[in-house]
Amino acid sequence: MIKRERILFIALLLIVLGWVGCTNSTDSYETVEVDETFAEDLDGMIRVFSTGKQVLLGTNDSTASADERPQMKVLFDYDFSIGQHEVTCGEFNNLVPEKTGLSLDCDDKQLPATNVTFYDAVIYANALSKKNGLDTAYSYTRMSFDQDHHCLNLEGFVFHPNVEAYRLPTEMEWVFSANKFWDVENDWLSHNSGYEVHQVCSVKSSVEKSEICDMTGNVMEWVNDWSGTFYDLTLTNYVGPPDGGTLDKRILKGGSYRRAKDSVSLYRRGDVHLVNSTVHTDYLGFRLAYGKIPNAIWVDNDGHVLTSHLVSMANSQTLNTFVETSKAKLVFRNDDSGNLVLIDYSTGYQKIHEILDTLDVFYPDVSPNGSLVAFSTAAEGNLRASSLYVRSIDPVSSNVVKLNVPGAAMPHWRVLDNGDTVIVYVTGYDGGKDEDDFAQGSTWQVKFEKGEFGKPQKIFDRPYHGGISTDGRLAVTGSGRLHARVNGRDTVWYDSMLVSNVRLSKSDENRTMFLDFAAKTGLDFAGMDYDAKTMLLVVDSTGTLVQSVRAPKGYAFDHLGWATRYMALVTLTNDSGSHFQIALLNLVNGSVIPLVEGNELWHPCLWVKKEMWSIDESLNVDSAGVYYTAAGGESAIIMRYKMELLWKYKDSANVVFMGSSRTLAALNPEKMSSSFYAINLSSAPTNVYADIPFLENYILPHVKNLKYLVVGLDIDFWWKSYDIDNFFASEYQKYPGYVYDENHGYWEKGAPAGIYELAHSSLGMLVYEKNLMPHRGFQESNCLGWGEGAFVDHDSTWYEANPQLFYDSFNQLKTILEMAKNREIFVIGVIFPQSPGYQNSGSFGRYGLQRSVAPSLISEIKNLSKTYSNFILLDENKMGNHDYDEGTALNWDHLCTKGAEKLTARVDSLLQTLE
Repeated sequence: MIKRERILFIALLLIVLGWVGCTNSTDSYETVEVDETFAEDLDGMIRVFSTGKQVLLGTNDSTASADERPQMKVLFDYDFSIGQHEVTCGEFNNLVPEKTGLSLDCDDKQLPATNVTFYDAVIYANALSKKNGLDTAYSYTRMSFDQDHHCLNLEGFVFHPNVEAYRLPTEMEWVFSANKFWDVENDWLSHNSGYEVHQVCSVKSSVEKSEICDMTGNVMEWVNDWSGTFYDLTLTNYVGPPDGGTLDKRILKGGSYRRAKDSVSLYRRGDVHLVNSTVHTDYLGFRLAYGKIPNAIWVDNDGHVLTSHLVSMANSQTLNTFVETSKAKLVFRNDDSGNLVLIDYSTGYQKIHEILDTLDVFYPDVSPNGSLVAFSTAAEGNLRASSLYVRSIDPVSSNVVKLNVPGAAMPHWRVLDNGDTVIVYVTGYDGGKDEDDFAQGSTWQVKFEKGEFGKPQKIFDRPYHGGISTDGRLAVTGSGRLHARVNGRDTVWYDSMLVSNVRLSKSDENRTMFLDFAAKTGLDFAGMDYDAKTMLLVVDSTGTLVQSVRAPKGYAFDHLGWATRYMALVTLTNDSGSHFQIALLNLVNGSVIPLVEGNELWHPCLWVKKEMWSIDESLNVDSAGVYYTAAGGESAIIMRYKMELLWKYKDSANVVFMGSSRTLAALNPEKMSSSFYAINLSSAPTNVYADIPFLENYILPHVKNLKYLVVGLDIDFWWKSYDIDNFFASEYQKYPGYVYDENHGYWEKGAPAGIYELAHSSLGMLVYEKNLMPHRGFQESNCLGWGEGAFVDHDSTWYEANPQLFYDSFNQLKTILEMAKNREIFVIGVIFPQSPGYQNSGSFGRYGLQRSVAPSLISEIKNLSKTYSNFILLDENKMGNHDYDEGTALNWDHLCTKGAEKLTARVDSLLQTLE
C-alpha cells in the first residue's frame, strides 16, 4: 500500500510534486447555476449541460506545482453525465469480483470503493457498460494482476472518447462539475472527518436530487487523463496528454478525509507521492462519467494539439518475452506527419516520442549501438531526390548530420570485419519495377565516426538495399524482382516474379523475407490461395523457398524487417489500405504481437541489444537480477536500482546509507572523503521494518567491508506498522529476482557471477536510472526552500492515541543495532532537519508526533548508546532550531542538493572521529 511519504526522483518531478503553497480560491473558475446546468439523469448520475460553456484548469499561482501552471481555458461542445457520488464499495463488489477476483473489504456497502488502481476503476467502468448492453470506452489486449487481484496493467490500453459508455470523467469534466459543489468547510476533510472515511453523500442531512456529493473530500478520485503540461491555450473537448510521459503519471482530484483544508484546491492534480496507474490506497477512489466526447483533443508535452494519437500496445516486459531483452528501441515513420517516432522499451515505460523537425523521415535504421538513426528524405518512386541524414536517437537532441551526396537513399547500418561502422545506401535509382532503372543504380557505403561522415565508397553496381550479409558474399533487393548478388554475380530468384519489401536476415543463416503479389510460385509453395501481400515468404541463402506465413484474416503485410531469428517486424494494413499497426510476427506459429497502433505507420525498425557476459550457467536469466517488472510501484523501481548498486559496489563499499526519501535526498556518497566509499541504499516509501530484511539478507552478507551504517530516524513516521510501506512485507514477492534470491538462500556462500550484469540489464525506468545511479544512489533536487508555514500530513496526536506504534519501531531500531554490533559495525542514526516552521506548530514534523512528547522520545533513542556502544545519534533537526536555511531545502521535510552537501560533510566528520 502506498501512503503519504514524498518521493524524490528528478528535479522536475520534485517541482511537480512540491507542495510549496496552495489556495482554496475559486475566483478564476466559472460559476454555474445548478438549475441551469445539472439535472437528474441515469441511475446515480447527474446530467451536466456543459455545451457552450468553459472551465479553467490549473492556476497562474507561481507557488503551484509545475504541472499545475499556467492556467488553461477549455471549452465544451457536448453534454455529459457524472456520478452523483463516488462508486461505493457495494457497487464495486457487485460487478468486479467475477471479472478479476478483486473483492474489496466492505465495513459498510455505502462507503466509497477505495484501494483501487486506475485499471481497477477502468475494469469497473467497462463492466457497467457491458451490463447495460453498451460498447466499452476502454479496450486492451491483456490484463496483469498482483497477488491481491489488483489490476496493475492493461496492456494495449486505449481510451475511445467517441464511444457512448461509462468511463472515468476527464479532468475538465471533473473540475467543471466540482466547481459548483466545492466546499472545504463541510466536506469530509481532516478537520471534521475524524480521519475516517464516511458514507457517500453523508456530509449533509439531505442531498438535493441535482447535487453532486463529496467532490472536495471523503476520498481522492481517479480521473481519466494522464498528467501532463498545461499551456496558455484555449482548447475544446480536451482529454489530456496522449500518454503518461517519462513518469507514467496519472491525475488525482479532490481531497480526502486525511487532508487539511489548506492543502486542497480545485486545481490540484496529485498526491504527496508520485501517482501512476498502479497506486492504490485507503483514501483513493473514483466516480464515473457517462457519454461520448466528440472531436476529442489531446495535447502532448511539447504543446502540440492532436486529434488522434499513436498507442503503444506492448510493454517492455512483453517485448522481452519475444526478443529476450528489454533493451530495445522501435523507430518508424508517422506518415500522417512525416516525423520520426521512437519507443524506447529500455526506459521501462511506453512513452511514444515523435521527433519534430522540418525533415521528412523515410526508412529509418538504428545504429548497432542503439544511439543513432540514419534515414533518407524521400519514398520509393522519388529516391533520386533523397538526402541521407544521421541524427541522435535522443528525442531532445537537435544534432542532425547530412551526407553531401545527391540521391542517397534507403540506408542501413553495417559493421565491417575491421570493426568500422558504416552506412550502406543506394543512389541513381527511384525504386520502381523497371529493370533499366534498376541497372542505373549503385550501392555505396560510408563510414560514420564521431559524428561525421567519412569518404563514400562504391561497393558494387546496382542498388542492393535489402541487405548485405556479414561476410559480404550475398546482397539482396526487391526492385520489382528478387535480385540477389551471390559471390559477385548478379542473379534473379523466385522465378522472376514480382516481389516487394525484401529484407536479408542479420544472422549467419542469410535468409531473405519478402512479399509477393500472389504469384503462382508462392501459391504452389504455400498450398493455398492468398491475395497480394498477405503471405510472407522466406528463402534460404540459395534462393530456395523454405517458409510461408499468412497475414491475419482481413489484413495484409507491408514494410518488413527482422527482429530476431524467428521473429519478423511487420506493418499490418487493413481493408482500407491504412498502415494501422506495427507488430511482431512469430515465423514459427504465425502469431502476431501488436506493438503500436495509429493511422499510418511506415518503415519500422526494431533495434535489439544482445548482451555478452560471463555469467554463472546455472542462473535462470528470466529470474536472476529481475527486481522490477512492468507496472511495478514506486518502491519497486527505486529498489531495483538499489539492488543494482548493491551488487555493483558490494566489494568496495565500507559505508551504507539507509532510510527513506529524506536519506535519499540528504546523503551524497560522492561528497564523502577518500577514507570512505559509500552507497546510498535508501528507498521510498518505506518504514524502519523494511531495513531489517534488507540488512539481514543482502547488505550484511554481501557488503564484506562494511564499517559504518548510517540510518535515517524519521520518528514522525513511526506511526507506521509492519505492513505499511514495507517493501519486504509482501510486495517483493511480485518481482522474480527477490524470490529467486530467497530460494537460493540469498547467496550466503557468495553472489554468483553475472548477478550484477543481469540486474543492470533488467527492466527499469530510464528516468530513475539517470537520477539514482550517477551519484551511487543519491537523488539530486532543486533548492526551493522550506515553504510557508508547516504542513502537517498526518494526525499529530497519533502517539497519544497509540504510543505502542512508536515503541514497535523503536524496537526495530534496537534489532538493527544488535545485528550491527555482532558484525562490529558502527550505526549512526540521523534525525533529519525539517522546516523551522514546525516550532510554531503543535507537531514535531510533517507526519505528526506532538512536539510536547518528542524531546523525551529522542532522549530515549539517544540513551541507546549506553547499551549499544556502536550507536551514535546525530540530531540535525534539533526540534527545528537548526542551521539549515532556505537555500538548503527542497520542501517542508527534505533537504536539497546544497543541504545534502552540508549534512553529508557532518556525517563524514563524525565518521572521521571513529577512524
